[in-house]
Amino acid sequence: MVATEEEPNRRPGGRSARVRAEVHQAVLGLLREQDPDELTFALVAERSGVHQATIYRRWGTLPALMDDVVTELLSRSSPLPDTGSLRGDLESYAVRAARDVAGPLGARILRAVVLASRSGEERVYLAERAGQLQSMLDRAAGRGERVPTVPELLEVVLAPLYYRVLFMHQPATDDDARTLVDRLLAIAQAR
Repeated sequence: MVATEEEPNRRPGGRSARVRAEVHQAVLGLLREQDPDELTFALVAERSGVHQATIYRRWGTLPALMDDVVTELLSRSSPLPDTGSLRGDLESYAVRAARDVAGPLGARILRAVVLASRSGEERVYLAERAGQLQSMLDRAAGRGERVPTVPELLEVVLAPLYYRVLFMHQPATDDDARTLVDRLLAIAQAR
């Protein structure tokens, strides 16, 4: 397509992508250093070098900014496993999720997400992750395996992993993650 005077060529990865990357990097840097409830547009602007008005225009609210940061993190993380069995997929996913939230940044991101969820705004990353998990479960159902629902997976596997990090301040081990998968599969088999 040739650019016209009314419609200039847009460069992928131009200023908008650069601003987004700088703001995301600033948010993650700030979360490494302080509690998520101390995060403000002013701090993000200072750290990123992006004007506060630009950040506000682009995201509108801190919850929307956190949603964008988390959505980007999830899209960069490795794809959901495909081991050939539901148990293998779930164990691999649960172990990776437990490890992801085990570090200091993982726990702070979880706390930031919890704070952001209080706003009542729709969370893009939740819908995106739920769709990915549903695809994993659909694949297993296509192989003839009994599968849980996505809400069951979230409640039985992810919620306890997150609870341990947020409230008990102790990450789950790989064995803990596998035990949660055992519980989930027992629920699916009982139907």
